[in-house]
Amino acid sequence: MRIDMQAAAALLQRADRILILCHDHPDGDTLGSATALAGALQAMGKTVAVRCGDPIPQQYGFLFDGLAQPEFSPETVVAVDVADPKLLGKAFNAAYGARVDLCIDHHASNTLFAKETWIESDSASAAEMIYLLLQGMGQTITPQQASRLFVGVTTDTGCLRFSNTTVRTFRIAAELAAAGADTYHIIQTFFETKTKTFAALERLALDGMRLYFHDRCALMCITQEMYRLSGSDESETDRLTNLPRQIEGVRVGLTMRELPNGDFKASVRTHGDINASAICKRLGGGGHAGAAGCTLHGTKQQAINALLKEVQAELDTDTID
Repeated sequence: MRIDMQAAAALLQRADRILILCHDHPDGDTLGSATALAGALQAMGKTVAVRCGDPIPQQYGFLFDGLAQPEFSPETVVAVDVADPKLLGKAFNAAYGARVDLCIDHHASNTLFAKETWIESDSASAAEMIYLLLQGMGQTITPQQASRLFVGVTTDTGCLRFSNTTVRTFRIAAELAAAGADTYHIIQTFFETKTKTFAALERLALDGMRLYFHDRCALMCITQEMYRLSGSDESETDRLTNLPRQIEGVRVGLTMRELPNGDFKASVRTHGDINASAICKRLGGGGHAGAAGCTLHGTKQQAINALLKEVQAELDTDTID
């Protein structure tokens, strides 16, 4: 059932033992939103924990500072920034996928798997929604809470550069800065600093980038061998996904990363009226019009061919270069 913000707030205010779930391969939006919501609910005297099916990347560790993570049997399960229960990861999907009471999400492709779902598909991030929710619940936005939400807002908008950024996004970012968010540290950490391992992985990935469809599509594939050679890992790949789209003339940027089981996770980023979600939906995934993802099976070449076929259909071109 779809509900509004007021109904979501009422559900949370009634609950006492709340488990908040993030999506696998966690990013700044799911983690910033979940920790901000957890911090607010704990301040209200509720028993709350945040869980994720994958390890938390080191750069996001500060979001959990001061946040209790008790072990308990939840009476209410909440998913934040999760469009499909499969994105909880295999173990968490099996344990909680069918019993999520509330989903707070900004993806139009949400499968409505939760008992109640609050969706704002025109919101640039789930963090924007959580900010408005906390305001509606009368919660004070502390500097720590502001920092958590600022991470969500900025990482899902490319530091307010992506096309999903709205006037409301700028306003909320400004209000979070005014509330004490550590904007300098966050921007430096997520947008201005590269680890040595990331720099090595970036070089390998760019060396292997290929152009298709008269240079309107760029594809980059990150393999397990690249992780080995660079010393990097999956936690550092998020910042690579926008590189193919940055090439002049490219309308569809594709980043594929090889998973440990041999499958490939594809991230699709597009310009203009090219619909990334439509491309990924035909491959069993989904997301936003300008940014979406899916999982591909088979060999590397089979995965590339499947992805390019759907890109070709969206670009309405006749041949693959």
